[in-house]
Amino acid sequence: MKKNYIVRLSLFLTIGVAVAACQNKKSEPSSSAQKHAERDTSLNYLLKPANEQVIANIPLIRAREGSSIFIREVQGRIAYDTRNQVNLASRVSGRIEKLYVKYNYQPVNKGQLIMEIYSPDLAAAQRELLLIHGSGNQDGMLEPAKQRLMLLGMDPAQISKVLRTGQIFYRIPVYSNATGFILEKQAATTAAQPPAPMPSAAVGAGMGDMASGDAGSVPASQTAASPVSSAVLLREGQYLSAGQNMFTIYRAGDLVAEFSLTPDVASQVDKQAKVLIQRTANKQQTLTGKIGLIQPVFNAGENFVLARVYLQKSGLKPGELVTGQIPFLAKKGVWLPKEAVVSIGNQYVVFKKEGKVFIPKTVKTGVSQNNQIQVFEELSGWDLAKNAYYLIDSESFIKTPKKGE
Repeated sequence: MKKNYIVRLSLFLTIGVAVAACQNKKSEPSSSAQKHAERDTSLNYLLKPANEQVIANIPLIRAREGSSIFIREVQGRIAYDTRNQVNLASRVSGRIEKLYVKYNYQPVNKGQLIMEIYSPDLAAAQRELLLIHGSGNQDGMLEPAKQRLMLLGMDPAQISKVLRTGQIFYRIPVYSNATGFILEKQAATTAAQPPAPMPSAAVGAGMGDMASGDAGSVPASQTAASPVSSAVLLREGQYLSAGQNMFTIYRAGDLVAEFSLTPDVASQVDKQAKVLIQRTANKQQTLTGKIGLIQPVFNAGENFVLARVYLQKSGLKPGELVTGQIPFLAKKGVWLPKEAVVSIGNQYVVFKKEGKVFIPKTVKTGVSQNNQIQVFEELSGWDLAKNAYYLIDSESFIKTPKKGE
């Protein structure tokens, strides 16, 4: 009896397990399609290399738009004002008998004797005057003869002495027609050539937006040379022709300060801008002037611009080195702090924040002043790294995306 009970219980348990298994099998879907797990894209920004993007948590800034006025300190030199030079020429042909000028840049005064010229033409004209005077001034020829002698360089007192004594002047004196520094004509042509470009430096200045720039200087290392007092090439016994220019006299007191600028910076300078000029050797002595001429120059294989400030009775000496502070106006562009822009050779880069990373972007820059740099790009709405140098890896190169990426 007990054995039958156990058999029946086992049979019921087997039937119950079979029924439960059939019900589970019916509940399963008939489809056998493969299931795919969803992709986690939250870390995609970590896949690019560190030279194309940087992950950082640093302060952000935005560019400031507008114009700015600043002061640039440039180096220059003092030269003669060629506008007020005077030429000294021989009125007659002849031979130099006496020469009283020994070297170039010798100081002379107006009316000072420069040389004496022996002229056969002058002697012949005086004999003609005496002949007309002895014949009783026939046909009124005496006055034209006097006029001819005056055109040859003789003054009325000398002509009267010739008529009174009957003695002929074989030498005619040549006097200085201005007070200043005398220079042989050939040397004056060389001295009038534009100087080589000079380096310029920057210095800070206050007054709100007023500041100084450190870009736009002419990349040259030449220094201005003082005028060389070389010996003159004219010699006693040398022959001259009528009207030949022998010397150039630069008037004393009329000088010009010349400052070298790069063309892009010179385009931002006002022609009538005031310039503060200081002696390089003694910056306690200052004077002011206005830019009178902005002259493009090509010299020593370089293109640059000369800004000329004309000075009168300044107390400066030709060849002296000076420092000028010139105001500049940057009319357009946007401005960023210098530390927000990184130089990578011939390009400049800023770091723009896109999402959770900073992407390097190439920009074109202009002048730099008062810890600010001018950028010629549309940066409105950009969040930029305040200090881009924190994002630079010294062991790698910055790779900027191409346009359109």
